[in-house]
Amino acid sequence: MKESGMRWTFLRDSFYQDLMPHLAGQDGVIRGPAGEGRFVPVARADVARSAAAVLADPAEHAGATYELTGPQSLDMADVARILSGAGGKQILFHNETIEEAYASRAVFGAPDWQLDAWVSTYTAIASDAMSQVGNHVEIITGTPPMSLGEFLRTAG
Repeated sequence: MKESGMRWTFLRDSFYQDLMPHLAGQDGVIRGPAGEGRFVPVARADVARSAAAVLADPAEHAGATYELTGPQSLDMADVARILSGAGGKQILFHNETIEEAYASRAVFGAPDWQLDAWVSTYTAIASDAMSQVGNHVEIITGTPPMSLGEFLRTAG
């Protein structure tokens, strides 16, 4: 893309906040090999606001790469605590081994590539590769991004 001669702007979204409530099973436990790794989930509304601002003035953002994150670096225990506070149901995090993660997801009968994707979501978090809070949402839009707690309160 960069070598094509076309103008470009890259928006690199973190994990979406709206997926967080769906991580817990029926028993209220989030399971995965995330350890104490951290990540910075972002609200899709903040991504949309950022994309709209870039599209409204593409020349201003040409050649830029933006990391779109929320305002908080969280681990899965933090996510469980925030979900518990917002939903009135206790949510816990259980750190699985990689082998346990594959075994617990195999019951869904998904193809291997999908199992790999599910498990790698957690191993990516464990690696801390997505742990840095960015300020690009605010730079682009002039408004700070929503926290997970704010998102859950407004998502109704």
